[in-house]
Amino acid sequence: MIADPAPSNQRADAKRSRARLLEAAAAAFAQTQSPTFKDIAKAAGVGIGTLYRHFPTREALVEAVYRAELDHLCDSTQELLAALPADEALREWMGRYSTFVATKRGMADALQSLIATGTVTKSETGPRLTAAIQSILDAGRATGTLRADIPAGDVTAALTGTLLVAGSSDQQDQAQRLLDLLMDGLTAPPRRDSPTGRSG
Repeated sequence: MIADPAPSNQRADAKRSRARLLEAAAAAFAQTQSPTFKDIAKAAGVGIGTLYRHFPTREALVEAVYRAELDHLCDSTQELLAALPADEALREWMGRYSTFVATKRGMADALQSLIATGTVTKSETGPRLTAAIQSILDAGRATGTLRADIPAGDVTAALTGTLLVAGSSDQQDQAQRLLDLLMDGLTAPPRRDSPTGRSG
């Protein structure tokens, strides 16, 4: 479930409704560029009036979804590192980043309007993504599973480029192959002090 940026003074049921709306909207925007408020409300299991009380305009909904998805993506690194080796955590995170980009594509027009007004800035996104990648690279370098000579900013740029050219819904197989190829370049080579590549 995506993070809930609801105001702290909202009632618990209102927060739950907001979280369901954000989750339903993120899924809808990942599938189409023009989901209706009616469809989003139905998917969230709430009335259309509830949606409008939380998000009176499409721009307000897009901003909330974008920020919640970005928070969830960037905050997920520690969860992944706790559950997986660093190289596997990075590949899983790349898949989540791909989903984030797919959601952004569905919100493209409204998101561009928010960027034009300064409500959302590109400068707040890039550094957060790079910091998230850096935390996984650091863990991988500490265990020898990820290369120590690749700047996190280069990984951000490579991911962005990959999903710019292979980010549509009919290119998902290609996108996954390209992400696997990128991972091959980021994975540290095995140590050569034994026939298996393992020491001892």
